[in-house]
Amino acid sequence: MMTLDESLVAVWQQALADDKPAVELEGGRYRVTRTRSKGLLTVRFRHGEHEIEGIEHNPNTTSRWAALARDGKRIMQFSFRGRYIANVCEGDLTRYGAWQDFGLPG
Repeated sequence: MMTLDESLVAVWQQALADDKPAVELEGGRYRVTRTRSKGLLTVRFRHGEHEIEGIEHNPNTTSRWAALARDGKRIMQFSFRGRYIANVCEGDLTRYGAWQDFGLPG
């Protein structure tokens, strides 16, 4: 089984880098859609017992990640139970504090 780290990078790769209409993980297939309001790519998927949502980072905000997105970097943020747990920027995973708060595996 893939680690959660590997799953997040795989979702980023398939949805943002490869522009696939669906993400395939461990036998599951998850549709990639766009948000209605801003047209950002989004995908909901399962990793074991955890339901995770990935969303393309909005470049029109004031965060440092948004500045990177405006410069052409492909960034996807991942949330679990309504809190951001990590992002993947150009294939590199960055975990947030909520990852440990939830006791998520690597």
